[in-house]
Amino acid sequence: MTFEELYNRLLKSSVSGNFEEELDLVKQQGYDPHHLSCLLGPEKHPVVIRTDACTCEKTKLEQCRARCYFDALFIEDGAIAIDPKLCVGCGECIRGCDAKKLTESRDILPALNALRNADAPVYAMIAPAFINQYSEAVTPGKLRAAFKKIGFAGMVEVALFADILTLKEALEFDKNIQTEKDYQLTSCCCPMWIAMIKKVYAQLIPHVPAAVSPMVACGRSIKKIHPNAVTVFIGPCVAKKAEAREADIADSTDFVLTFQEIQDVFDYAGINLAEMEEDDRDHSSRAGRIYAGTGGVSEAVRATVARIHPGKPITVKTRHADGVPACKQMLNDILEGKGDANFFEGMGCVGGCVGGPKALIPRDEGRKNVVRYGAEASYDTPIDNPYVIALLHQLGLDTIESLLEKSDIFVRKL
Repeated sequence: MTFEELYNRLLKSSVSGNFEEELDLVKQQGYDPHHLSCLLGPEKHPVVIRTDACTCEKTKLEQCRARCYFDALFIEDGAIAIDPKLCVGCGECIRGCDAKKLTESRDILPALNALRNADAPVYAMIAPAFINQYSEAVTPGKLRAAFKKIGFAGMVEVALFADILTLKEALEFDKNIQTEKDYQLTSCCCPMWIAMIKKVYAQLIPHVPAAVSPMVACGRSIKKIHPNAVTVFIGPCVAKKAEAREADIADSTDFVLTFQEIQDVFDYAGINLAEMEEDDRDHSSRAGRIYAGTGGVSEAVRATVARIHPGKPITVKTRHADGVPACKQMLNDILEGKGDANFFEGMGCVGGCVGGPKALIPRDEGRKNVVRYGAEASYDTPIDNPYVIALLHQLGLDTIESLLEKSDIFVRKL
């Protein structure tokens, strides 16, 4: 039985309600204990897992090892192994494995178990890249209704918290960028970009606002408003699985699923997303919605700075890069004094989050969808969005300037 066969067999039984019986049958038949352990206890394994023995020659293994930008791969007993402390989940090794022996961690079985047995509400936190991932006929309202049908208490668009982080980064820019030599690095939403700065370009950390990602802000906010709630992030990114495990922010997100994992659940549950009734709630502004595409964060912060401080003599001059090689080049240029900007945005995936390894549609199509969804927003910037202001008040922040103060929700230690 292959890893994928075991995954589908157990997932189908979990959705249909006979998981324990199916698990007993699996244990009586031939199965790989490592596969079962990865599926039942993903937190015990790296976010990239090897599903079978490597059969490549040593030269090929060395090429695989060298492919990792974060030195998380090493060769052990003639096979590729993954160091969970170094792996950030960029997925480059998965895409480059010709033998298809590497795959991403799957959190879906423990998440469904929590959905069945949790005494507290379970919330789905959907990434800004979700627009039309499940076809053009699937609106945000239909997707929200589908999540509720399978047992979630609700679906929260993480774009609303991208709004809040946009506001925070705009305030940071307005406060800290006072001369032509000053500059700021973002994006807090991309764990690969933040990991690259922390692990390879640590000398640039003083230029990074100490902000959590929208995923973390969303999870922490839900747990503050609904103590003991279970939070499940769904997106196109494998690196988010690694981010959710980081010690200083692990309190925010209980499970991270990909778009494909939740699509598998809908399929086995017999849910036709396009036929769901609308459960629509329009809370995020254009700024938060466009986070998912390359340059989206830069544009969101630029517009918000202009809204906060229209007469600021130093305007936001942006430069952005997507894909790890391009991000490295941009960071090297900054160190060499050739940055030629004061606001730098990095995204680990080409095209931004819509180009993530687990996106269900082509990145160009995903980017167009995100831009369109942003244009449909009722508000242009978060400072104009009454839902942002109301949420900040609910979280105990009386003014938007409170975002510059130390917060147990929106700040992390880099």
